[in-house]
Amino acid sequence: MKSRLIFCLLLIPAAVAGASLVQAQDKGSVHPKPLPPLVNPNDPKLGAKELFGRKVLPAAMPTHVIGFYAKGCIAGAEALPLTGDTWQVMRLSRNRNWAHPDMVKLLERLSVKAHKEAGWPGILVGDMSQPRGGPMFTGHASHQVGLDADVWLTPMPNHVLSREEREEMSAVMMVRPDRLDVDPHVFTPGHLAVIRDAAQEPTVQRIFVNAAIKKALCREAKGDRSWLSKIRPMYGHDYHFHIRIKCPPGSTDCESQPEPAESEGCSADDLAFWFKDSIIHPQPPKEPPKPRPPMTLAQLPTACRQVLAAPDAKP
Repeated sequence: MKSRLIFCLLLIPAAVAGASLVQAQDKGSVHPKPLPPLVNPNDPKLGAKELFGRKVLPAAMPTHVIGFYAKGCIAGAEALPLTGDTWQVMRLSRNRNWAHPDMVKLLERLSVKAHKEAGWPGILVGDMSQPRGGPMFTGHASHQVGLDADVWLTPMPNHVLSREEREEMSAVMMVRPDRLDVDPHVFTPGHLAVIRDAAQEPTVQRIFVNAAIKKALCREAKGDRSWLSKIRPMYGHDYHFHIRIKCPPGSTDCESQPEPAESEGCSADDLAFWFKDSIIHPQPPKEPPKPRPPMTLAQLPTACRQVLAAPDAKP
């Protein structure tokens, strides 16, 4: 477990550097082109993202979560349907609407609550996982085992979005230009209700938001505030919030994180780091950092080889 904590801490510099890169604002493609075949798929130095990113369907295997959120894969993933009565999937060209069935059901429940309790027509769902999980070409270090999902902080419109809208529509920025608080013109009690409903799901372990959003939730939450302990500040979550669920019962090959502290995390000391000027306005490095080599298949759990080699599940 200690090694996993260290691994998460090592991801923070990358998150700082890439927080504004592949997020809800990045547009997709209405006419995505298939990736070319790999010249040498057995090259030991080949990034695992090249292998997992080329799988368009899940493995025809029982559902099985393997590894850690940022270092693993999933067999038998389930797709969230692209359109429901109270949800719509965005950026279809990414093919990232796959997850463990528990996550799919959670998002469906949350969308109904958003409609009933926040008055939203529904929710817009961003990246979940790839059909077989694993590292992605862009955007996330985590989302590898089907237990992570991004939900836009933009309410679903009251009509079915076209393919063009799903690829090109931008999410709404929730944070003020000075980065010190939310924008009161766009952040509403409905946003609090939706995030609270997600956090109150028993299987949810953490929800990542921008620190300004955490600050606003701490200020505005009434009644039972115990759910605030699950809300964690993190870089790059200005437009969406990130839901992470626990390893499902019986998933012996799944590696979870420690439970978050029970405190609300709302004190001045809890939030001080995130509002330091050096964090809000980081200075560019004097020399561009060298890109890290991609995670290889050998660095993933051994069982992920079987997931990659398995035949496609029936569409």
